[in-house]
Amino acid sequence: MTRSAPWWRRAATPVLDLLFPPRCLACGAEVAQAGHLCGACVGQMHLITPPFCRRCALPFSSRAAAGPDMTCTTCQQNPPPWREARAAMMYDETARSLILPLKYADRTENVSLLARYMAKAGRDIMTGESLFMPVPLHRLRLFGRRYNQAALLARALARLAGATVLCDGLERIHATRPLEGLGRSQRQHLMHGAITVRPERIPALSGRHVIVVDDVMTTGATLAACAVPLLAAGATRVDVLAAARASGQHAPQ
Repeated sequence: MTRSAPWWRRAATPVLDLLFPPRCLACGAEVAQAGHLCGACVGQMHLITPPFCRRCALPFSSRAAAGPDMTCTTCQQNPPPWREARAAMMYDETARSLILPLKYADRTENVSLLARYMAKAGRDIMTGESLFMPVPLHRLRLFGRRYNQAALLARALARLAGATVLCDGLERIHATRPLEGLGRSQRQHLMHGAITVRPERIPALSGRHVIVVDDVMTTGATLAACAVPLLAAGATRVDVLAAARASGQHAPQ
């Protein structure tokens, strides 16, 4: 059962909205309710809806192109280590206007909106028994950024699902360079062995369904670097859930 806001918050909201009108999280236009998008930005979003590849979340051009198992040719030929992948939206201009400020400009208020879209996209894989785990940042990058945006998303998703989150289960042991602009083989090489399961967290993974959470999925190299050690540590199933799916590289690895 959803609790209503305290009376003092309900009373203060109209006054605050008058003094500080709520703004669209993407473009800054005035909106009726804080934490939402304006109609124009909603109309520009490219939400991922069926048909899409169930293994890498990339949309198909048609239902006929999806085939009987809803798996793209690349994923058939090189199956990713996880079972299912979901993403809320394509990584276009509107998605970037939500994700990049969250990632680099402390716009943590974007988490709630992105998590709601992600929960809708992942509703067929999320359960109350799922264990949500974020893609980790290396400690040096975490020190500079002060927070891990994937961890914030994982916490929000766990709340929506009534499930558990484990934010420190994975550790990035190599400080890899940023992956933007790199091709599939380069990403795979850089991420090989870069992420491991913390030994003290291995007992929490035994027999669990793990959902690895990230902001953007491109080739899937980072997500694969998470899934492989999770399965080796005893997770019975690993799925991945991202806020956005980039189309520059077709196949995860």
